[in-house]
Amino acid sequence: MVHIIKKRKLWYLISLLVIVPGLISLFTQGLNFGIDFVGGNITEVKIHQDVSVEQVRAVVQKQGLSARFITESGEKNFLIRTEVLTIAQNESFLTAIDEDLGGMTLLRSEKVGPVIGAELAQKAIIALVVASVLMVIYITWRFEFRQGIAAIIAILHDILVVIGIASLLQLEVNTAFVAALLTIIGYSINDTIVIFDRIRENMEIKKGLKLDDLINLSLWQTMPRSINTTLTVLFVLVAMYFLGGVTLKDFMLAMIIGVISGAYSSIFNASPVWYEMLGEKRKKKTVQPVEA
Repeated sequence: MVHIIKKRKLWYLISLLVIVPGLISLFTQGLNFGIDFVGGNITEVKIHQDVSVEQVRAVVQKQGLSARFITESGEKNFLIRTEVLTIAQNESFLTAIDEDLGGMTLLRSEKVGPVIGAELAQKAIIALVVASVLMVIYITWRFEFRQGIAAIIAILHDILVVIGIASLLQLEVNTAFVAALLTIIGYSINDTIVIFDRIRENMEIKKGLKLDDLINLSLWQTMPRSINTTLTVLFVLVAMYFLGGVTLKDFMLAMIIGVISGAYSSIFNASPVWYEMLGEKRKKKTVQPVEA
């Protein structure tokens, strides 16, 4: 059985090998912000023929435009949201819809601002910071301050992994992506707290055990629960990725990456980081037996 705590530098290295390329991509090519962040054009048309959303999407994609946000808004009515179009691009786009789909009537064509503005993004960051502080306070009250810091580091690991891979793959960053990030944070912290809880229980019943051995024992005891929970969630996410349609693909891929990262960081980062933070104390710390 691998001693997870004694091999902790290996787990840190694996995390760095995933995070560093993502950070390089983040600083070189940045994120692919969707129209929720940068605004765009919204067009509503009534198609004269019976067509599907996929047929409309194919025509939009032929024009080299984003075709993720297309919904049927009524009988033969379609709402199409794209990036910002010039007058020439808009005319070419409407002509293609008219000619390729058997005629159409334009109901609406207008430019819209970003759904997520700078102020909203700022408030979201502030909310995330406040939530992190509250999590540290709760974990400090229930466990220990350094475990709270270790849990936040694990969450930061997951955020960097998801954002970095999103930059590498140029996944579209929109409101669904933000929702995926928030879901991943909740998933990760829950798994971490379960492990910390087992460590605390073992400190009461496994007297005389060295701290690194006790943490390692606790991690292996919770491993089946972590793996089973992760696999159960992944089965659903993978099914939705392949069967849920094009509009869900980026959201589901972000969730899949985040769930895997969350399970990894909870097991291989949070507790080892906490052990690391104990410094010289950890070398001497032993869970003392109760005197008879």
